[in-house]
Amino acid sequence: CWRRRPLETGWPRVGNHAALSASSSHRWMNCPPSVRLTEHLADSGSVYAAEGSEAHALCEYKLRRALDLEAQNPLERPGGLRHYNSAMEDAATGYAAFVLEKMEEIRRTCPDPLVMVEQRLDFSRWVKDGFGTCDAVIVADGTLRIVDMKYGTGVAVAAENNSQMRLYALGALEMFGELYDVDTIAMTIYQPRLSNISTDTISRADLLEWAETILRPVAELAYRGEGELNAGSWCRFCKLRSTCRKRAEANLALAQHDFKLPSTLSDEEISVILGKLDDLTSWAADIREYALSAALSGTRFDGWKLVEGRANRRYTDEVAVAQTVISSGHDPYERRLLGVTAMERMLGKKQFSTLLDNLVERPQGKPTLVPASDKRPEMTNAKNDFCLLYTSPSPRDTERSR
Repeated sequence: CWRRRPLETGWPRVGNHAALSASSSHRWMNCPPSVRLTEHLADSGSVYAAEGSEAHALCEYKLRRALDLEAQNPLERPGGLRHYNSAMEDAATGYAAFVLEKMEEIRRTCPDPLVMVEQRLDFSRWVKDGFGTCDAVIVADGTLRIVDMKYGTGVAVAAENNSQMRLYALGALEMFGELYDVDTIAMTIYQPRLSNISTDTISRADLLEWAETILRPVAELAYRGEGELNAGSWCRFCKLRSTCRKRAEANLALAQHDFKLPSTLSDEEISVILGKLDDLTSWAADIREYALSAALSGTRFDGWKLVEGRANRRYTDEVAVAQTVISSGHDPYERRLLGVTAMERMLGKKQFSTLLDNLVERPQGKPTLVPASDKRPEMTNAKNDFCLLYTSPSPRDTERSR
């Protein structure tokens, strides 16, 4: 029905990353010098990165199995998956089903699409030594589809104007553009734990124009380590984020506002501050983390010292504690109803819906101020809604007033 790409064909998979990789493009396209400034700095990694890597391995296995391709279950490898749980299982299963659904849509107009899993794509025509690995690529006459799975829950990632997705699309066009008559590229980010499925569509002509007029000039600057340093949301995963002077200058300039007297600021100034608060708090946390790590290594900061933090008491042997308390005639356990999420995981979504659908509600959420670009609908009368939600007397209060 569709062409299946053998496991060992295509580009060889390697462990290293390109200096100008697709996954880091949001940073180097906004701050070109950061590439050379960070290339020799060690990447400390994080538990979130490890968790994401494991989730991708499971997603790859699930999709290969669904396509009848050779696959090795990562759970059966030495060491297995340290972060594996039901949430990761559901995410991987949903991802594989989503890709198959998109394939079925394409087969309505092209009976013989080509699908590739974890495919290395080369876009060095526009970015020197540039390559990246795309989670899923589906190629057919008329349409090229790129699917990228994001396992994180920190920030919902949008596909619109996403440079990583566009670089994958360019690499796929380089590889298969001559074999298929592609005129439209659909790029989808699948982020299951945030229920975020974002798709952006661009014509082949517009993508190539973007590559020549915007991508190529910036990539050349980044490769040479030239251009202007620039602070922004892309600093979040930069290895220089804690000690970058440009980032410090940008955040210290914002901190000059007198937050103790917000009434002295104009609405326009507050709008600017709201747009920068996330960057400011993130920068402050990075500085604190860096300073603590340096202090633990022996660095002394004038006016600061290392002390032992507060620690809560804990049992050394929970089984022994329980047995001891039971022998004294007391019950050491408390019984409580599972939360909605835990209950759904135990029963499964289908049985959960059948048994408890009429016993579960989703109360109105607390009002939150977000950027205008957020896709959630605006509250029609925020003041009245807030008052009704937080100031209406409860039945108990009404009874007391009587």
